Amino acid sequence: MILALLLIQTKKTYTKSEINRTTMEVYEDEDIVIVGAGLAGLTTALSLHRLGLKSLVLESSESLRITGFALTLWTNAWKALDAVGIGDSLRQKSTQMKGFKIASPDTGLFTSQQALDKDGKFKGYESRCVKRKDLMETLVKELPPGTIRYSSKVVTIDEHDRFKLVHLADGTILKTKVLIGCDGVNSVVAKWLGLGSPVSVGRSAIRGLVEFPNGSGFDPMFHVNFGGGVRYGFLPVDDKTVYWFCTFTPSQVPSYEEDWYENPIKMKQFVLSQINKMPQEAQDVVERTLITSISLSPLKFRLPWNVLFGDIVKDNVCVAGDALHPMTPDIGQGGCSSLEDSVVLGRCIGEALLKKVDGKDDEFERIEKGLKKYGKERRWRSFSLISVAYCVGFMQESKGMMMSFLRKVWFSKYTPSAFLKMANFDCGDLVI
Repeated sequence: MILALLLIQTKKTYTKSEINRTTMEVYEDEDIVIVGAGLAGLTTALSLHRLGLKSLVLESSESLRITGFALTLWTNAWKALDAVGIGDSLRQKSTQMKGFKIASPDTGLFTSQQALDKDGKFKGYESRCVKRKDLMETLVKELPPGTIRYSSKVVTIDEHDRFKLVHLADGTILKTKVLIGCDGVNSVVAKWLGLGSPVSVGRSAIRGLVEFPNGSGFDPMFHVNFGGGVRYGFLPVDDKTVYWFCTFTPSQVPSYEEDWYENPIKMKQFVLSQINKMPQEAQDVVERTLITSISLSPLKFRLPWNVLFGDIVKDNVCVAGDALHPMTPDIGQGGCSSLEDSVVLGRCIGEALLKKVDGKDDEFERIEKGLKKYGKERRWRSFSLISVAYCVGFMQESKGMMMSFLRKVWFSKYTPSAFLKMANFDCGDLVI
């Protein structure tokens, strides 16, 4: 009687719940729970929605997180976006990239130009920079109301028979058949699976987004300058918006201090000091950026063998996106691979829950089989992307005459095709 009164007085409404008679805990029942309303979490929820499957996305923040400003999406990402039905609307807000303009590390001037697909091996390729805000808001708009539950921080994960119990900081307990971790680099779900924590690569990235009200006038190209321990570049998102980045090794910067993370003015000053030989138009990109549109973050990656041999799937639990394969940004595949994950995962879960089966078939066995299929499809792909991104970043930023020579030869001949080759992947459609 007392328990019933407490349930009536609580502010939450339990549409589907049950009481554990042993512990007297109240569980909310959800067939599929996704932890994290980032790119992977929302795209996975949309993939499932397109197949007619309901999911609940838990987000620890009070509102939608739109950090990172922009991201480059390659061919594989656009195929994934088409699979969930939002590719065309985002294409209208972004510019197709044609190639690279490469600055000399000695003079800072743009001295060479390289078409992305100079040999015609990747006809129909796509490479566009998209505002993260546009991408995230498009995903949310396509989801049913109530899909995302904000201010819902996961603290622990338990098991109850074959279900998983997700404990939230506010005391709520969710009981679910499928638990998907899309909760980023510091994933609670990945930790529960026993995956090792991502490690620092010793580099950091300063990123910014700048608006040119009268138009930027830049060609649809990646404008880049590599070498000397720093990698700087920028590219247009659309006619009036430009995204830029600068990756560097803090231990090699005498003036670097931890307070940079809270001081965008120092970030800005550092980047300008590194590109002072470049044309004024390249410096203006940084100079005109508002300090509210500049961020700094350390670069981390999951050790490739941790992905190859670790438990990325266990029973009815799995991880996707940065919770699975955090990687360096050097080939622009972090967000792209997260989109791939989401479509493959949605399809595998759909096959497990929607295919007609006889009454003797066990649902949990189907779920486990579906997630194992997902893990098999994503393990080697993730391993490859993490490894290539790390190697490319090492080559692009390393100092020394030999590395400088190799960089000049390698970049002019192989970089564009390497980017397109890694993006030449089709995650498939959402067809059961």
